Amino acid sequence: MQHYDVIQDQGAAPIKLWTRGVPLEDAAREQLRNIAKLPFIHRWIAVMPDVHLGKGATVGSVVPTIGAVIPAAVGVDIGCGMIAARTTLTASDLPDHLGELRSAIERAVPHGRSVGRGKRDTGAWANPPAHVEKGWATLVDDFTTICERHPRLANTNNLNHLGTLGTGNHFVEVCLDEEDRVWFMLHSGSRGVGNAIGTHFIELAKQDMRRHMINLPDQDLAYLPEGSDHYGDYVFAVDWAQRYARTNREIMMRNVVHAARSVIEKPFEADAEAVNCHHNYVNRERHFGQDVLVTRKGAVSARKGELGIIPGSMGAKSFIVRGLGNADSFHSCSHGAGRVMSRTEAKKRISLDDHARATAHVECRKDADVVDESPAAYKPIEAVMEAQRDLVEIVHTLRQVVCVKG
Repeated sequence: MQHYDVIQDQGAAPIKLWTRGVPLEDAAREQLRNIAKLPFIHRWIAVMPDVHLGKGATVGSVVPTIGAVIPAAVGVDIGCGMIAARTTLTASDLPDHLGELRSAIERAVPHGRSVGRGKRDTGAWANPPAHVEKGWATLVDDFTTICERHPRLANTNNLNHLGTLGTGNHFVEVCLDEEDRVWFMLHSGSRGVGNAIGTHFIELAKQDMRRHMINLPDQDLAYLPEGSDHYGDYVFAVDWAQRYARTNREIMMRNVVHAARSVIEKPFEADAEAVNCHHNYVNRERHFGQDVLVTRKGAVSARKGELGIIPGSMGAKSFIVRGLGNADSFHSCSHGAGRVMSRTEAKKRISLDDHARATAHVECRKDADVVDESPAAYKPIEAVMEAQRDLVEIVHTLRQVVCVKG
């Protein structure tokens, strides 16, 4: 049985949508149609059930290309993704008052952003600790190479953002699975330096399109053809940013575990079933007999047997999943629940009381600055999982008990 629907416009690649039972906004549908018009799409575009309108390309889309890459389809949060680790703890080992655990994590992981005259950004390191410097040492040589070709990228938040969370939908959580085992899970990417790389190459692609007078259905779909001046530089830089993002998550997870050990008396380990996966990235893969670049913007690799993470919103369930290797989706699944409200709309429609009720079972912030992350701003995660039952199987169902937001 086919679990997806198809949009087929004349002169465009097909669009396969795993969106049955979940909302799909008209603007996102049109954005997908624009992407499908590009001449270098391989086979079709695969659309995940958490799909929603994005900048340039649609969040929740899998875009396979041959001979070109679209920087805006990767976006500016390059390598953004998830890491999770199951511990040897159970719920009964946690402190009675979870606020102590939340505070310990908040002290250990720089998060949020504070800027202004005379202010130090609390979301960055003032003096990076030794283990952050060690992580940076594995990245700095290639970063120097990138900056030699693109000097403007040198003046970015790079070392001082490594091992930091950021803002928006980035989070650190303590969760319990179906057997009340404790998990640590967090969501972040390549931070300021990744944003600078993405922004820089998106603009270079737009300049190239104007120089060669190439007409596009949307200027944010500007692309870099293979063999062009900036193609190789971008592929190298985006791969570096993805390595930075993975290292960033690993350092934060180490710091979360250390923080938890400072308030949990029982000794524990935290490496069982560890998963570290991107969901905004580009990767060289082979599909249907051809080597292609697969851009996943808000999508996770789900090769047969591969473990992945699909988080819900604040207060909703999250899932550790195993890929089923569905070829039609280019071995992909959703990266989360997917927004149904913009941040501005959520702040207008969701009250503090609504947010407090939705997160009553979670030790987390309940102030006006996080209502745009409340569960009502997202699609129901159960419906999202049902729509992709032929893409992944659920291994563990997690529920949050602590959530740290930037």
